[in-house]
Amino acid sequence: MSTDQPEDPFAKPPREPSGPAQPPPGQSPPPAEQQPPGQQPPPGQQPYPPPPYQPPPGGGSPYDQPPPGYGGGDPYAGGPYGAGEPDPLAGMPPLAHRGRRLLARIVDGLIIGIPVYGLTGLIWDYDYNATGAVFSQGVIYAVIYLAYQVFMLTRSGQSLGKKLLKVRVGMLADGTNPTTPAALKRESVYSLVPIIPCCGEIFWIIEVLWCTWDKPYRQCLHDKAGQTVVVSVE
Repeated sequence: MSTDQPEDPFAKPPREPSGPAQPPPGQSPPPAEQQPPGQQPPPGQQPYPPPPYQPPPGGGSPYDQPPPGYGGGDPYAGGPYGAGEPDPLAGMPPLAHRGRRLLARIVDGLIIGIPVYGLTGLIWDYDYNATGAVFSQGVIYAVIYLAYQVFMLTRSGQSLGKKLLKVRVGMLADGTNPTTPAALKRESVYSLVPIIPCCGEIFWIIEVLWCTWDKPYRQCLHDKAGQTVVVSVE
């Protein structure tokens, strides 16, 4: 006699697992299989998450480094400030026109010269053919002119002539009004050197013309002595 039991036609087949088998308690699940490069994931499945952000070599954000110097160097190529350092004229008005500078000096010269030469001529009754008399007047004029310029420049950066012509003297480093030592150096070169006999006048002509070829700041020699620059205030 056979011991085989007939199959129940109404019996349900065993259910196949619908997902991956759960790991036994206490064990971590096996790592997920990596998707081959360029292969699309099967329909109905989410793509693998992107790898975590990797910082650049050396650590830190790429924006942590400070930007390079102003303009990558001196915009007025040839200035005294090395590449990468800010130019002292940044944010300041443009450089003054040479013609305005000249007219401002002429106005200041008349403001001081007319009363000085007029009064000394009346009081001392100079013989204008005498070399000593002319030299003495020149010394008096130079000293008064120097004092006038230093007084005005240290307070506002402008003499009366410069105010009229809308130009201003500032320190090359930061544009502030000239300090007293800077103004003294500047105006001594302009006012006192020319009264030196023989070579003084020749030097004066060269030094006031220096701004016509000087770059980048259009400085005369008296500007270089005081480390100043002349700008427009229009």
